[in-house]
Amino acid sequence: MGFLILDIKDVIKLRRSIRKYKKNPIDISKIVEILEFSIWAPSAHNAMPYYFLIIEDPQVKSELVKKMAEEYENDLEKDQIAEPSRKDIIEESIRKFTAAPIILIPCLSMERMHKYPDKKRQNAEYIMAIQSVSAAIQNFLLVSYTNGFGCCWYCAPLFCQDIVRKVLGIPKDHDPQAFITVGYPDETPSPPSRIEIKKITFKNKWGQSV
Repeated sequence: MGFLILDIKDVIKLRRSIRKYKKNPIDISKIVEILEFSIWAPSAHNAMPYYFLIIEDPQVKSELVKKMAEEYENDLEKDQIAEPSRKDIIEESIRKFTAAPIILIPCLSMERMHKYPDKKRQNAEYIMAIQSVSAAIQNFLLVSYTNGFGCCWYCAPLFCQDIVRKVLGIPKDHDPQAFITVGYPDETPSPPSRIEIKKITFKNKWGQSV
């Protein structure tokens, strides 16, 4: 698989969130090969507490996105968003996800994580699993970029995990964490702004400048 040879610092700075994709088909084996790099991210206890679901079937995408949109509309109504605006938001959300050639869904699983009898430590263990999933996602985004793909990380499944589980047959003890849309980029976003590092970095104690 022809990776671009780039310095890791360039990869981190040049990668962008891509929301518009060309209609070119994608060989699933390329996605699987990129995921081989995801699992080399650090994870708590080296447990790799995740599974990945690759969705390419347009019918599956459509069913999933429409079911999620129904829940999203309910949330917008609770937020007192006017109906005309709700409709526009929902239609754009459906278009955005169904137009992506691939949707990758990383799912968190606690089956290989430590088990504790008390709530405090078990909650910390769950947070460690979330961090582990996030590290794997970051690897996926960076390696995807070196292979010419564009991606965007969305957290939409967190708001309707039961719906995602039901439509896709995901076990109830596996938590869908994100949508990663994947495709060949059809846009060139401008570089985003970043906070000056010295404004958010301290030495020895909070508030002490580096």
